[in-house]
Amino acid sequence: MRASVLLSAVSAAGVLAQDAVAATGPLTGARGNATVTINNPSDVAYVATLPETAFDTAAFPEGGNVKGRIWAQARPDGIGVTFNVKFSNLPKTGGPFTYHIHAVPVPANGNCTAAGGHLDPFQRNDDPPCESELKQTCQVGDLSGKHGKITSDPFNATYHDLFASTDPTNPAFFGNLSFVLHYPNKTRITCANFVQEAAAHKGGNGTAKTTPTGTGSAVPSKTPASFVTVSAAAAGAGIASTRVAVLGAGAAAVLVAIAMAL
Repeated sequence: MRASVLLSAVSAAGVLAQDAVAATGPLTGARGNATVTINNPSDVAYVATLPETAFDTAAFPEGGNVKGRIWAQARPDGIGVTFNVKFSNLPKTGGPFTYHIHAVPVPANGNCTAAGGHLDPFQRNDDPPCESELKQTCQVGDLSGKHGKITSDPFNATYHDLFASTDPTNPAFFGNLSFVLHYPNKTRITCANFVQEAAAHKGGNGTAKTTPTGTGSAVPSKTPASFVTVSAAAAGAGIASTRVAVLGAGAAAVLVAIAMAL
C-alpha cells in the first residue's frame, strides 16, 4: 500500500512537472508549447549516419561530403532523449551550419528536399527563430536552435533534449525520420535517416553503460526542471529510490512530505 501510494504521487508529480514546463514562456505553437516526454523506451538507440556524397554537390565541388552522424537514446529514467552529435569535413565557407530532425524519411535516391519540413508536432513553424533559453517554445526537431549551431570543424556535442521521444506512439518520435544539415540560408547540404541500433545502456534495470560523449561548441542544454530523488526505502516502502522531474522547491517539498507520511 505504501509503495503504491508513493509511486502514484511520484507519477502525478512528473505529469504536473511536464505540464508546468510546457506552459513556461510564450506560447508559440498552434497546439501549445512542446511538452516534456516521459516513459521513453531506453533499451533502444537510434543513429543517422551521413552518406559519402553530399546532396548539395556545389558544397563539395571535388566530391565528398560532411562526415558524421547523430546518435540518440533515452536515459534509464525515460525522461527526454540524450543526443550525441559528431560532424567533420564541413564546407570551408558558409557557416555557422544548422541541423534539424525532419518530418519525413529521406527516400532511397537521397533527395534531402523530400525530407519535408522540421519535426513540429505542436505546429510552431520556422518563424520566429527558436530561443535557446526557452526550448519548450521551439520546434521539437530544431536541435541546433535549442542546443547550438555548428561552429567548429570537427564539431562534437552531447546534450539532453527533454522534448524528443523514443516512443513510437508519441508525436515527438523521431526514430523513423531523418535529419538535414543546412547552410544558414536553409540550403540543404546533406541528410540521413535514423535507424535503430543496439542500445548503449539497458533500460529498466538502472544499470548504465558507457554512452557516446563529445565536446564542442554547442550550447549545453539547460534543463528547465530540477530532479528530486524520493527514497521509498526511507519511507518504509521497501522499494528502490525514484527520480522524478519537478519544478521548484514547492513540488519537491510535497514529494518529501508524502514520503515521510507513508
